[in-house]
Amino acid sequence: MRWSLGSYDICFKNRALEYFFSTGNTLPTHRKAYSPHGGVFQPTMTQVIRLLSDPFANTAPENWEGTARPSDQQPLLPTAHHSPFPPSDPFSSAALTYSTTGRDAFPAPAAYPSRRHSWVHIFPEGMIHQHPEKAMRYFKWGVARLILEADPCPDVVPMWIDGPQQVMNHERGWPRPMPRINKDISVSFGDLVDTEAIFGPYRERWQNLKERARRKRIDLLPEMDLNGSIESVGELEDDELKYGKEAEQLRIDVTMAVRNEVLKVRRAAGLADEDPKRGLAETYRAEGGKDASKVEGEKLDGSVVKPGI
Repeated sequence: MRWSLGSYDICFKNRALEYFFSTGNTLPTHRKAYSPHGGVFQPTMTQVIRLLSDPFANTAPENWEGTARPSDQQPLLPTAHHSPFPPSDPFSSAALTYSTTGRDAFPAPAAYPSRRHSWVHIFPEGMIHQHPEKAMRYFKWGVARLILEADPCPDVVPMWIDGPQQVMNHERGWPRPMPRINKDISVSFGDLVDTEAIFGPYRERWQNLKERARRKRIDLLPEMDLNGSIESVGELEDDELKYGKEAEQLRIDVTMAVRNEVLKVRRAAGLADEDPKRGLAETYRAEGGKDASKVEGEKLDGSVVKPGI
């Protein structure tokens, strides 16, 4: 199955839109600039990480508790001691739904084993970005969580899409709401990334960080038996794994590695190499500072940046 992410305040702002996008396998995400529920650790990220993971990767067949692979449509009921996925009882818990705000409720696609190990389509820039030289904005850290925490490492296929900026150009006049016709759109696909070579060292660093955090918890809470505990896939309880400098730098490195793979496809489409500083959030913040253009969404370099779906 294939899934994608959509902005909560755009795609899910009323019942009609919510039904339309949910039916299209779109999951709600909060944008941090517009919602206190946004950020890299929001509940939808847990669902996405689990959708990318194989529920049977670390589970012996005798522990599947009657579930079939991969056609069973019932929620997976794993044994807590043998699976990194949390146990669930659909008849007495909210395992089939999850909340993004503590008040809403959405179907939890990752509750079903047949939906795991799926494809997830993402736009790591997270914004509408129209640049005169077709340069990319920096990528957000969420893509790093998907690669570091999914089990096993998901396949990565980079894409380069060119042309929608002509269909809905920021400077278009009346009728502004209407897309422009007779414009060329191209979609280029790169080769399947060698995840072991590109992301293997980063995932090893992540596992080392997790082990150090686990041992630290044992030292602080010696009365608790944490030796056999298994963290649920897609959930992070340790602040060091969330906000520690080493963890954050690791996410920066992985995000840049993903961006480099997309740059290869961009280069193959005949475009010149970007300035390496384009991949840094610091560069973007500098361009959006006090001297930025007063035109809505316009930066000093002529690019247009607006909130995206």
